[in-house]
Amino acid sequence: MTAAALLAAQGARVVVLEQNPTTSDTPKAISLDDEALRVYQSAGLADRLLRVIVPGTGTLYYDAQGRPVFQARAPLPFRLGYPFKNPFAQPDLERELYEHLLERPNVAVRMGSEVTGLVQDDDGVRVRYHRADGTTAVTSAAYILGCDGGRSSIRELTDVGMTGRSYGDPWLVADVLGDHHDERYAMHHGDPQRPHVIVPGRSGRCRYEFLLYDGEGTPEDEPDFALVQRLLAPFRAITPEQVERAVIYRFHGLIADRWRVGRAFLLGDAAHMMPPFAGQGLNSGVRDAANLCWKIAEVLAGRLTDSALDTYELERKPHASATVRLSERLRRIVMTTDAKWAARRDEYFAEALRDPAKRAFYEEMRYRPPHVYRAGLMIPDPGAGARAGTMIGQPRVFDSATSSISLLDDVLGTGWALLGIGVTADELDAAVRPIDILAPSTGRVAVDNRLPSGPGRLLVDVDGRLDAEFAAYQGHVVLLRPDRFVAASWIPGREPALGPALHLHSRAFSPI
Repeated sequence: MTAAALLAAQGARVVVLEQNPTTSDTPKAISLDDEALRVYQSAGLADRLLRVIVPGTGTLYYDAQGRPVFQARAPLPFRLGYPFKNPFAQPDLERELYEHLLERPNVAVRMGSEVTGLVQDDDGVRVRYHRADGTTAVTSAAYILGCDGGRSSIRELTDVGMTGRSYGDPWLVADVLGDHHDERYAMHHGDPQRPHVIVPGRSGRCRYEFLLYDGEGTPEDEPDFALVQRLLAPFRAITPEQVERAVIYRFHGLIADRWRVGRAFLLGDAAHMMPPFAGQGLNSGVRDAANLCWKIAEVLAGRLTDSALDTYELERKPHASATVRLSERLRRIVMTTDAKWAARRDEYFAEALRDPAKRAFYEEMRYRPPHVYRAGLMIPDPGAGARAGTMIGQPRVFDSATSSISLLDDVLGTGWALLGIGVTADELDAAVRPIDILAPSTGRVAVDNRLPSGPGRLLVDVDGRLDAEFAAYQGHVVLLRPDRFVAASWIPGREPALGPALHLHSRAFSPI
């Protein structure tokens, strides 16, 4: 549904085939980060989703004795325009996405439709599916996106394997109601006797996760209420009707061997599965959709060539793989059952956090893999510090065109953007002419506490954040992709060869 919403916002016609008859009523994913909320903003969903989240403040880690060690937060709060890490209930999210899609005239949602086959050729892909009434139907499309989970039918139909490992440790996940926890942060308890996680939600919802030992249950078992009651006893009393969901599962650290097969693509858990300790499962899938969907829309519109879609795996797979490895490391560090190892861990942190630099490393989560692209749909500029491939933040700006203060993405819109950082209006106009068929929004960013004159939109810093985001680009023109990664930057008059590097269609590129 996220991919469908993004494609619809770009003007594409979309068919959603979902084998379940309704949206899910069981909590699964539980955390949306600031980057994901920014993606939903581009699909016109931010206001809907803000009403179902807890504006979160990160994760608090505890040692083996139950003492708080450090709280991991955003390096720069609100840099992307939203709170950093936000608990939510998946049924709420699904309902908001579903209702949004029903309002989109270019989206058809077909529930109770199980995909059973697909055939590709040069003209498109034909998808066969079974409907709830027992009949079979076929629909045709330019591309098919397999967003169908760890047991992906699309991955199986395209004969794609996965590489990595699965973990034997079973965990109980219990989503409960009427809970007393009201913290705006997750709690990871590194107790080697019983590693556990607590994530409070809205309106008395709370998730508890416990490592299970031999004889306590396996994923093949349905956990009984007595097990849930016993594990929650140190935290609260519980009644059966307060248990919203209780399941036992094992973690996986797997990456699909290929993310594109012809006109078929894999996204989310179909492309990667990871332990939950970094809270990045769903968020990684949202990043997949954010990377791929605008490219598909640009290909369908004739602005990019089909080869641009090869950059999806090239850009996303390294970051997803690094996030899987981070999740695995957090499992080993925080959730160990080795008491001696846990003691050494706690001693290390007690010493390390006395060092301000090391404390910042952990508290600002600098151990997370940076979401930066080293190769793909961009033009690296070694002479300018390799700024291409980085995401621009979303500060508040004063917009001279409307004389109002808005978030940057609301000013720039959902397409390409070409910004001049301390350049003249004539220089910006000259830079846009070779790529005018991309119809980028344009504007000049005022620098050095000055308000230059001249025609066109001017973006002005109001709190220091706009200046900080573009400080490295002064005197340059910056081309931003629809996903707000830097595609290229250059000094006016020194335009790089944009066409081949950005996979621009021949009719979309005309030299000056």
